[in-house]
Amino acid sequence: QVQLVESGGGLVQPGGSLRLSCAASERIYNIYLMGWYRQAPGKQRELVAQITWSGNTDYADSVKGRFTISRDNANNTIHLQMNSLTLEDTAVYYCNARGEMGSWGQGTQVTVSS
Repeated sequence: QVQLVESGGGLVQPGGSLRLSCAASERIYNIYLMGWYRQAPGKQRELVAQITWSGNTDYADSVKGRFTISRDNANNTIHLQMNSLTLEDTAVYYCNARGEMGSWGQGTQVTVSS
């Protein structure tokens, strides 16, 4: 299975921005679906955003208009640009390849706090 390593998490104030990155151990141009999930304390893991190999995207309603997912096939990386962050965005963010039965990264913590 492809290995995934996330980076870019951290502490940010409400209204701030962060950019998460996920580096894959193999070429991603032939991986149909990649995405970001998150899990907040005491809650189930939820889909945040996903992107197909053709660039079609889908977002959770809670992040539409604020988050942007992108993929860089040349560098085997996907990104999640997060703007206008709120307290409710605090969670561990996981990179995923090939859907929930596919491969997962270890996660990166995003904390939104004043």
